[in-house]
Amino acid sequence: MLLAAVDAGSLSAAGRKLGMPLATVSRKISDLETHLKARMLIRSTRTLTLTDTGRAYVAACRRILDDVLEAERAAIGEYSAPRGELVVTAPIVFGRLHVLPIICEFLQVYPEVNVRLALGDHVVNLVEDRVDLALRIGILPDSGLVTTGLGTIRRVACASPAYLAERGVPRHPRDLSAHQCISFELLAPADAWRFRVDAAEDVIPIHSRLTVTIAEAAIDAAISGAGVTCLFSYQVESAIRGRQLQLLLQPFEPAPIPVSFLYSSQGRLPLKLRALLDFAAPRLRARLQSADTALATTARPASSKRPVPKRPSPGRARSGGIGSHKDIER
Repeated sequence: MLLAAVDAGSLSAAGRKLGMPLATVSRKISDLETHLKARMLIRSTRTLTLTDTGRAYVAACRRILDDVLEAERAAIGEYSAPRGELVVTAPIVFGRLHVLPIICEFLQVYPEVNVRLALGDHVVNLVEDRVDLALRIGILPDSGLVTTGLGTIRRVACASPAYLAERGVPRHPRDLSAHQCISFELLAPADAWRFRVDAAEDVIPIHSRLTVTIAEAAIDAAISGAGVTCLFSYQVESAIRGRQLQLLLQPFEPAPIPVSFLYSSQGRLPLKLRALLDFAAPRLRARLQSADTALATTARPASSKRPVPKRPSPGRARSGGIGSHKDIER
């Protein structure tokens, strides 16, 4: 009960998570404090703060629970053969397109392993949420977790051939000021997109006629001719291959964004997780490389039926370099 309250951040949140009334949660923690003859929590209207005694007690409880979990893993044989359940998280679209097919192959090879694949565009805490493996897109902050690099993806601008034939092709990011834009708000703000201009990443103002909350909506709107959108390369790969969308401003793309596996280094690595890492990592690397090659092969310089106003040459821009990217899941 105490751990649930600490993890949830409040007694009411703990009650919702445990399916108990707030009064029951509060009473049980009070009973614990009475039993230990020590105050565990400092309660306020909005937050809970552990006392020094409570902090030490919670840390000891977590160590005991970790030992119990380790004993259970040893008892069911997770360290002698790949078996048991794995919890894996990944971004929704990337997970459906790339992670799910590999998981299905993995299950065929390892019949004693079960997988719970949680797809979501939010960052979860691997330790608190008992997640074995997470796929993350973005530059990861320093942590006590282990990272395995899988490759990179690009952030690309694109539009439908019909839209470009009517409105003209932007040759420089600054040309976007004259275009209708479609923004995916989890990837970029609705008033500016990032590009590399003169070998440095720059924020280019745009005007979003449409802002959406899922990538599929931005893709559908762009295909319908509503404007230019900016998304991850894997999200638009199918539409690019099908000639429904055309890549734009490729010399100005921001630095590629890393894709990584993330997992906890606490204790011995169960064989079921080692088996999944060894199985999935090379296959995901191959998929990312193949997708990037396919986009490069499919993409053709977009043409326009209308003349495009000339601008002063921006200089030769490079697509490499290090940019600042949020650690977001897509």
